[in-house]
Amino acid sequence: MIGVQELRKGVTFELDGQIYRVLEYQHHKPGRGAATIRTKLRNLRTGATIDRNFISGDRVQDIRLDHRTVQYLYRDGNLYYFMDVDTYEQPAISAELLGSAAQYLKEGTTIDVLFYEGQPLDIELPVTVELEVTETEPGVKGDTATGATKAATLETGLVVQVPLFVDVGDVLRVDTRTGQYLTRV
Repeated sequence: MIGVQELRKGVTFELDGQIYRVLEYQHHKPGRGAATIRTKLRNLRTGATIDRNFISGDRVQDIRLDHRTVQYLYRDGNLYYFMDVDTYEQPAISAELLGSAAQYLKEGTTIDVLFYEGQPLDIELPVTVELEVTETEPGVKGDTATGATKAATLETGLVVQVPLFVDVGDVLRVDTRTGQYLTRV
């Protein structure tokens, strides 16, 4: 058990049978009365985000998550299969758990997966990925003074806005946090 005053961004704990990760933390001490800890939490099983206030002195059950590095292998229906780079086990992760992160996965991509009691709970993508352009309109010459962009479809199905000089077959670096084009590789 840990006191709520020890909670910080990124800490994982169990409360009421659910596993939460702290997204935001704020300690508030009014002029009189007990201090309160305001948190924004994400339920790692359902993905829901909630705001929760604790009174200073409350306690929650801390837990340990296993971090395992895995490599993406293939998709079969609603399941994505990975290979643990250390043990060569092949855990399957549902499309629901991956959510929009699935758009950044191509064969061979290495990610970190958080496990609790053998069950995958969350994934951590690399900050950037490199994906090939499969479809885009040709750029119009001379229309670059305004910083114009066009839509490009990448090999995983992700659509991003890119500068006019990007063509089919180019490999682009994309930020996985924002989903934006960074540079041509």
